[in-house]
Amino acid sequence: MKPSLKSQQVRGVAPEMDPLRMGMGWSADDLEKPQILIESTYGQSHPGSAHLLALAQSAAAAADAQGCKSALYFATDICDGMSQGHDGGNYSLVSRDTIANLIEIHAKATTFDAGVFLSSCDKSVPAQLMAIGRIDMPAVMVTGGVMPAGPDLLTLEQIGMYSAMCRRGEISEEQLTWYKHHACPSCGACSFMGTASTMQIMAEALGLTLPGTALLPAGSPELAEAAKEAGALAARLAVQGLTARQMVTEKSFENAVIIHAAISGSTNTLLHLPAIAREFGVELDAQAFDRIHRGAHYLLDVRPAGRWPAEFFAYAGGVPRVMEEVRSMLHLDVMTVTGKTLGDNLEALKKSDYYARREERLAKAGLAREDVIRPFQEPIGSEGTVAVLKGNLAPQGAVVKHSAVPKEMHRAKVIARPFDCEEEAIEAVLTGKIQPGDGVIIRYEGPRGSGMPEMFYTTEAISSDPKLAASIALITDGRFSGASKGPAIGHVSPEAASGGPIALVEEGDIIEIDIPRRVLRICGVRGEEKSEEEIAALLEERRQSWTARARRYEKGALGLFTEKAASPMLGGYMD
Repeated sequence: MKPSLKSQQVRGVAPEMDPLRMGMGWSADDLEKPQILIESTYGQSHPGSAHLLALAQSAAAAADAQGCKSALYFATDICDGMSQGHDGGNYSLVSRDTIANLIEIHAKATTFDAGVFLSSCDKSVPAQLMAIGRIDMPAVMVTGGVMPAGPDLLTLEQIGMYSAMCRRGEISEEQLTWYKHHACPSCGACSFMGTASTMQIMAEALGLTLPGTALLPAGSPELAEAAKEAGALAARLAVQGLTARQMVTEKSFENAVIIHAAISGSTNTLLHLPAIAREFGVELDAQAFDRIHRGAHYLLDVRPAGRWPAEFFAYAGGVPRVMEEVRSMLHLDVMTVTGKTLGDNLEALKKSDYYARREERLAKAGLAREDVIRPFQEPIGSEGTVAVLKGNLAPQGAVVKHSAVPKEMHRAKVIARPFDCEEEAIEAVLTGKIQPGDGVIIRYEGPRGSGMPEMFYTTEAISSDPKLAASIALITDGRFSGASKGPAIGHVSPEAASGGPIALVEEGDIIEIDIPRRVLRICGVRGEEKSEEEIAALLEERRQSWTARARRYEKGALGLFTEKAASPMLGGYMD
C-alpha cells in the first residue's frame, strides 16, 4: 500500500472498500494502484454528450496503461436547445450546480488520486470546472469538441430565425422542416460561438486542458488522441500530486476573460466564470469583465456574430492562435496542467507542426487563418464585446454583448412594454404588437423567479425582423442563449423576484440605454422626461404598492435553486 496517495489512506480506514471493488472485478494488484476518476457527462441526452463514452474509455485505458486503476463515473447533462421554448429551460442553470454537486459526491465519497473530466456543452463544462476547483484534485479536462456545419454551412442557431420567419409566413413549413433535419449532422457542440463552444475555450484558457485541444472536431482522430494523452497525464499527476488549485490562479481567470473578449464569447460566461472562480478561491464578478473588455481586441469571425461555423476555429489554430495574437495582454507565467507555463506551451507548439497541420485543413475550405482569426492589429473591434450597464433600472448591473447590438441602439431611449414572462413577450413580438421604439421588458425570469431560462426565441424573433432589429431593445432579468444577437440586455440585477427596480417598470416609462457610458436607467414617465430625484421618488412610491409574488417553485431542484440562487452578477450559483 502507498500511504501517500489519498486513495490508499482511505483504504486504511474503510475495510469494506477492497471487497466491494473486487466485487466489480478488480484484482488485488488493482487495489494498490493510484485511483483515477474518469468523470463524463456521457448519456443519450444530446449530441454534445452522446459520443463521450468512447473518449472516456480511451482515457481510462491510457491511465491504466500507466500503472493506475481507473473508474468510469457519469453525471449526464441536459441540452439547452431541447429545453428551449417550454418550462424545461428553467432547469438549465440549476443543472450546472447539480452536476457539480454530483461530481463532488463521486470524488469525495470514495476518494481518488486524480481525475479526467470530459464534457462539451453549456452547463456541463462549467459544472465540471466548478467541481474541479471545489474538490481540488489533480485534474485534466477533455472537451468534447464541435460538430461540423450542415449543407451550405447551416448551423443550429439559425433554426430560431427560420422558425420566427415561418410563423410570420416568410418561409414555408417544408423549408423549416428541411433546415431542422440538416442543422445537426453529427455529435459535438453546436457549430457556433455559443456557450458550449465558449466554455470549451475557457477550459483551455484556464490551463486545464492539453494545449490546442479545445473545440476540436468531435469525431476527429486528434480528439481521440487528446483523450488518451489526458488519461496518461492524469496518471502522472496522481503521483506528482499537482492539484488544480495549485495551477489556476487569479491571473488564469484574467487570461480567460481576455480570451473571452477576443472570441466574442457568450454572455453566459459572466454567470459561469465567476461561479468557477469562487470554487477556486478567486474573486471574480461581472464587473471584472467590463474592466478587462475595455480596450480588448475582438478577433474571431465566427457565428453568431461572425461569418463562419465554429468548426473552422480549430483549423485556424484554435486557442493557441488566439493567445498568440493577444500575447501582449496575457499572463504567460501562469502554470498549466502540462506542468509548464502558458508561455512554455505556446513556444512548444510553434516549434512543432501544430499550426501547419491546422491550416492545411482550413485551406481545404478555401480560407486562410486571417479569415477566421484576425491579426491583433486588424481586429473586428477594439473595445471588447461585452459591457456591464448600471443605473436606477439595474443598480447591481446588467449585461449586454455590445458587439452584437446594432450601432443605432448603442445610445437610445425606448418606451417600456413590460411582460411578466417570456411567453407573453414573444407572442407580442410575433403578432406585431411591438413597434419600433419600444423597449420589451421581460421580468420574473431571473434565478429566483423561474431559474433564469434563456430568452432565445424572443431575441431571434426580434433580430430576424428588419423593422425591429435596429429600433427596439429587449431588457430582462433572464439570460440569453450564446447564439443570441441583436439589441438584448440581460441579467438585470436585482431581479424582479427579489424586488429589483425592473419589477416596478410600468407601461410607457422611458428607458435610456447608453452603452459607451455604461448606463441603463428609467429617465421618464408617459413620454415626459424626469430628473433622477423625481424618478427615485416615483420608484419608491411604486414600491410601497408592490407585492412580492408567491414563489413559482416550492420543492424539488427548482424549489431549492430559486430559494438559494445568488445574483447573476456574482454567478447565479446556489449560495
